[in-house]
Amino acid sequence: MMYGSFLYNCWAALLGFAAYFALALQQPYAMPLETLLGSFVTAFVVFLCAYPARWLLGYVLFTPEEVTFEEIKVKKEVEEQKEGLEIPSFNRTSTIEDEEELAKVVRTMMHSEEKTLPNH
Repeated sequence: MMYGSFLYNCWAALLGFAAYFALALQQPYAMPLETLLGSFVTAFVVFLCAYPARWLLGYVLFTPEEVTFEEIKVKKEVEEQKEGLEIPSFNRTSTIEDEEELAKVVRTMMHSEEKTLPNH
């Protein structure tokens, strides 16, 4: 994770440009084209070097979240509860007798409903 944003690179490039420009103007025979060209090259190099510098800052300043034993214990308990809530699968084979009993129960229920329902 990098520290800062793209704008930090732009600020670094601007500072590099200004520093080179100020140092180049102090020379007695400073030529305008050479000074500007050197300033732009310096700004570009500083802009590119700001990426590894930002990455290094992000690496150095990174502080991971502190995980306590209690948090690990609670997380484990929650996972165990989820496992306990799973519906077990039954491999039940039905036999003809079970189906016949079920059919008898359904018939008796239907007959008892017919007797209790009022006729219109």
